[in-house]
Amino acid sequence: MSSKPIVECVPNISEGRDRAKIDRIVSVVSKVPGVKLLDVDPNGDYNRCVITYAGEPDACVDATFRLVAAASDEIDMTVHHGEHPRSGAVDVAPFVPVRGITMAECAELSRKLGQRVGSELDIPVFLYEAAASRPSRSNLAKVRKGEYEALPEKMSDPEWVPDFGPHKFVPKFGCLITGARFFLVAYNVNLRTSDVDTAHDIALHIRQLGWPQKSSDGTTYVNALGKNVLHPGPLQNCKAMGVYLEESKFSQVSINLTNYLISSPHIAYEQTKVEASARGIEVFGSEVVGLIPLEAVLLAAEYYVWKEKLSKPKSEREAVELAEDRLGLSSFNKFESSKKIIEYAIAEQ
Repeated sequence: MSSKPIVECVPNISEGRDRAKIDRIVSVVSKVPGVKLLDVDPNGDYNRCVITYAGEPDACVDATFRLVAAASDEIDMTVHHGEHPRSGAVDVAPFVPVRGITMAECAELSRKLGQRVGSELDIPVFLYEAAASRPSRSNLAKVRKGEYEALPEKMSDPEWVPDFGPHKFVPKFGCLITGARFFLVAYNVNLRTSDVDTAHDIALHIRQLGWPQKSSDGTTYVNALGKNVLHPGPLQNCKAMGVYLEESKFSQVSINLTNYLISSPHIAYEQTKVEASARGIEVFGSEVVGLIPLEAVLLAAEYYVWKEKLSKPKSEREAVELAEDRLGLSSFNKFESSKKIIEYAIAEQ
């Protein structure tokens, strides 16, 4: 398949606790010829599962449509609760160019999916990132603002007519957000604390958007529109929030790196350590959610070779092991490079 275009799709479903239900939803993907299931990564505290597969473009569209249909049968958003923001049973379903396909072509794939979901399943669909129909919808956070609970009001607003499907609230499913984007690295840094407020404060101080500016008496500055004035954060292309993991009894800084060439996981890790240390909190490793490009891992290895004045790794495998060790990628969940690094995972294609 080396000559054929390869696209990755990373749907996030709003179910992270019922493994049988997750397996039933995911099973439809493996039935589509031309698609390879790469990773299923559920999280009970987030009540969310990140599913990753790759393959031929039209096959991935078909697999994603089937997954949305299965999720609409299995998941009831009226009773869903979890730590991660979400707007639908399938919250997001982005298409990512891997090989022999452009971002514009991936955006067209998301439109094909949206049209099918809207017309055949009667579910509202919004496009984001490279597929956005207007600039105000390019940012996922803006499209998802208010989450599922805001949809009844949003669906009565003329400004929020979906790109596909009905302009009405669908209580059981919510809505689907799909689009095309650069490879996003979902990356969590572990904090030895149960104080989620401190974890969130650390997140604000590393992310691009930044944190609220305050006067000497602690009053938050607001602008003429009544919105908080934010101090820009240090890491570009970085979104972050603090999350407490009830099952594991510690907090994480949950991070999305939307361009790992600008802000890589090792940079986010080191910046989180700086902010945590300033608050007297220990960082104990990190984890990759879903898959990560090999380049991002090798960049981490290069950084630690430079920082610690180490000898250059003799092989790619040694470099991967160095990055895994320094980032503590197996400190919480086991990091299996053959499954978590996308180039290794799709090597058989």
